[in-house]
Amino acid sequence: MKIAVITYEARGSYAASSVVDEDLVLEEILNELGVDFKFEVWSDKSVLWENYEMILLKSPWDYFDRYEEFLDWCAEIKRLGLPVFNSIDTVVWNSDKWYLKEIQEKGYPIVPTVFVKKSELPDLESAFLQFNTDKLVFKPTVSGGAKNTIKLSKETWSDKREAIYDLVREEDFMLQPFVKEIAEVGEYSYLFFNGQYSHAILKSAKSGDFRVQHFFGGSIHNVNPSAEELGYLQKLVDEFAQKSLYARVDGVWIEGIFYLMELELIEPYLFLFTSDAARENYKKALKEVIIGPK
Repeated sequence: MKIAVITYEARGSYAASSVVDEDLVLEEILNELGVDFKFEVWSDKSVLWENYEMILLKSPWDYFDRYEEFLDWCAEIKRLGLPVFNSIDTVVWNSDKWYLKEIQEKGYPIVPTVFVKKSELPDLESAFLQFNTDKLVFKPTVSGGAKNTIKLSKETWSDKREAIYDLVREEDFMLQPFVKEIAEVGEYSYLFFNGQYSHAILKSAKSGDFRVQHFFGGSIHNVNPSAEELGYLQKLVDEFAQKSLYARVDGVWIEGIFYLMELELIEPYLFLFTSDAARENYKKALKEVIIGPK
């Protein structure tokens, strides 16, 4: 079986700020499994996708910068009928964070959110009141790596009014209250492979920042969820990430309630470096998908 492993045009540019380049880890694992594979750039027009029998999405990390082009590529891959992990339908659904609204409507708490459609001027004054906060976070619904994410203060947000209005003319945005627990404790990430829990980490922002990503100076710690916590997270994965090779559940715990921030099903960083078990769990899941169960 010949497999295309999906990466992006400037392969390595995002990974340069990562702890470990997981494209290289995946390359090692596939070699260990004896798989015939090649890394392909999803946006490369010269690739003959029909020459492949399977596609693994690992790091199309510029999809949000070229979103319409990415959706066209997804449509082409679906037309060809190639098996993709995660599936193309899952990827398209997950590519725009409006999916969080659907998850919320099914009864799973998300960080409180007002969705702002393109060219719709956000009512920031009402948002401060609605969320009973003096700090908001403004970010695109199609984004990654904290791109165009702005922290707003009730006292000074008007200083950024024009920048906000310029951004929302281009795409949909989300308004959320600034969650102090993220700055004070951190954001949890729970990794699942083929629907089974693998490992979890806590991402903590550096002092004075609210962005927990390690490339902004955040720190990473292993954590072990309780049976009760894991039971809740498993329900969420079972409902929204069925038949997914990988799923990363990001969120924050507040007074015993998990508030989902993102369910990453496209190209999540998997934090494989945090333990030998994490890498082995990923390898086992890949083997099941590519070679099949014993």
